[in-house]
Amino acid sequence: MTRFRPCIDLHEGKVKQIVGGSLRDDAAGLRTNFESDQPAEYFAGLYQRDGLTGGHVIKLGPGNDDAARAALAAYPGGMQVGGGINLVNAPHWLAAGGSHVIVTSWLFDADGHLLPERLDAMVAEVGKDRLVIDLSCRVKGDGWVVAMNRWQTLTDLPITEKTLQALAGSCAEFLIHAADVEGKCEGIDTKLVEFIGRHSPIPATYAGGVNHFTDLETVQDLSGGKVDLTIGSALDIFGGHTVRYADCVSWNRREAQN
Repeated sequence: MTRFRPCIDLHEGKVKQIVGGSLRDDAAGLRTNFESDQPAEYFAGLYQRDGLTGGHVIKLGPGNDDAARAALAAYPGGMQVGGGINLVNAPHWLAAGGSHVIVTSWLFDADGHLLPERLDAMVAEVGKDRLVIDLSCRVKGDGWVVAMNRWQTLTDLPITEKTLQALAGSCAEFLIHAADVEGKCEGIDTKLVEFIGRHSPIPATYAGGVNHFTDLETVQDLSGGKVDLTIGSALDIFGGHTVRYADCVSWNRREAQN
């Protein structure tokens, strides 16, 4: 079944919802949909109270470590953590309370070439069962290409059946943001959801473009219930107007009983 997965996106130490494609090394052009007055640990506590598992804390750039640690401490073992994860700091984030570490950019060189030896080293360090590979991507031609460095740099790794099959043996899950629609609340990438559902041999979570509660049903139908869904900017707890957090909690509870 498709589950709602919660998120905590951190930027400059604050819980924010940002249009993914606008995120750059400098602040120029940054589009922020929402900035919370509540700290990261408030949302982590909310998710723990409501029994939501498998969500993620994402550090979007520097200045977010303290907030991420506070969130993980508030819900130990309840959330994954990503953003700047590498071989040195990964064990520390697990010790801080992360259920899994989420890795993207560190697996590539500066030109966007996948480095299999780095993936092997990460698996040896933390174990595949506590590793999530982030395959967040942008549209290229009639397909998708993994993007790194806060989705600024296209790699040479396409989202294909071969890619998913090859990487599945090295991690517990995939996290896949559709960066072109992330934060826009203009609709999900239905082709990508369907593709992941058809070809991913391990659990996968999709994020990007949700604009209505019925997108949970859409993802379930398109993926055969094999892909979970993260909702950000559309959610009322993040300033959205089209998806109620309470409805998402009820969805998970209802689906768990089926």
